[in-house]
Parts: sequence; structure tokens; C-alpha cells
Amino acid sequence: MKPSSMSDAEWQVRLDVAACYRLLAHYRMTDLIYTHVSGRIPGEEEAILINPYGLMFHEIRASDLVRVDLRGNPVTEINAPINRAGFFIHSAVHEARPDIACVIHTHTTAGIAVAAQQAGLRMISQHALRFHGRLSYHEYLGVADDDAERRRLAHDLGDNLSMLLRNHGILGCGRSVAEAFIETHYLERACQVQVAALAGGTPLSVLSDAVSATTAQQFDTARDRRKTQDGRTFTLEWTALLRMLDQIDSSWRE
Repeated sequence: MKPSSMSDAEWQVRLDVAACYRLLAHYRMTDLIYTHVSGRIPGEEEAILINPYGLMFHEIRASDLVRVDLRGNPVTEINAPINRAGFFIHSAVHEARPDIACVIHTHTTAGIAVAAQQAGLRMISQHALRFHGRLSYHEYLGVADDDAERRRLAHDLGDNLSMLLRNHGILGCGRSVAEAFIETHYLERACQVQVAALAGGTPLSVLSDAVSATTAQQFDTARDRRKTQDGRTFTLEWTALLRMLDQIDSSWRE
């Protein structure tokens, strides 16, 4: 139940971010208590919600999320700490891209594997084609912990919503939590397909730039057609995912 002192906008983001954590757990995109989902509160551009340090993703509830500023400093006094180092990547993106409402970072096997391959994501599946010309890359120089790295992260992401962090994992962003999750889900699937295809040990059928560009544009067009009056997309998918979560365990809404 929403606290009486909390705005409807903040509570909605809390629900969406908590749901996103549960979905990442459901689809096995977790790494113990590490990696994060962060959500920006509408109308409060420097107010970000993130998980308290130490909870597993399948445990997180809307009320557990911690409100921090763009540098990861808690806005109110809390008992639960946050992983300041883990928030570093998120804060760099939120600060540079006010259009982004949600940032997801994962350390999945397939995501790290493709991020470690020199060719990066190859255009061998329909899932991969949605990222043609829309996927950034960020070279690994060690654990991110200084302002120079923040600037490099923001520069490398550019105007895209998705990025492979070399030898590290996936970064997915969105103008909503739903968009961030869907983009991360399909990038993860594209990476899984690539790892499986390479394991087959036979030559791959790599699609041409022309076909890849056309298909990526088709994905963009379909996304634009499905925008609601408030600019939201992926409403059908997100509603179905929330319905699934409620059938499994609705405690994320608490």
C-alpha cells in the first residue's frame, strides 16, 4: 500500500522497479546480490530509486527501494546501505541522459561472453537485428570508480539505449522501466542465440547490413505505432509480465 506521504508518481516507479527486479530473477539474469536496476522519479530528475545492498532480486518489494541522488547519496536517513560502487554506472547514465527513466545492468553468462568477443553482437538472429546501428560498446579499463570513467560511459552510450560493456556485461536503458526491461531482455536473448550458434561449430549465416538496417527500422516503426497517448510503449508486454509476477508471488507490490 502506498504511504500517504508519498506521491503517486514515486509509488508507481517503485512498483515498476520492484517488478523489474523480480523479472530479472525469474529470467535468471542475476548475479547474487550484485548488479542493479535504477529508476528515476518523474518530476524529480535527481531522485533515483535503487535496491538496498544485500537483498536478492527475488526478495525486493516496492517499499524496500532506497531513494538516492545522482551520486548515490541517500536522500533520507536509512538503515539499509546501498552499493555505491554498483550505482556508479547508473549514476553516470542518469546524469548524462535526463530522457532515461530506468537503467539495468546485468552480468549474465551470455552477455559477458558476447561482450568479450571481438566482433561483438553479430547479426545472426531477428533478436539481434533490433540492435543494428543501435548498440554501443564500452571498453573495460577496470572497476569503474572515477569521474573520467563516468564521462567515458556516458560518451560511449551516446544516444542509444543499449550497450555491451566489454568483458563485463549488458547495460540496458529505457524511457520507462518497461522499455528498459524489454530492451535488456531481447539483447540478452540475442546474446544467448549467438553463444549457442557459435557452439555449433559450423559457419554462421550473417545477415547483410541492408537487411539488418531495414529490420531495425521496422522494429522502430512498430514501437512508435504502439505508443500510448502518454508516450508509453510495451504496455501489452509489461501488463502480461506483471500478471505473471502476481500469479507467482505478488509480494513485490508491498
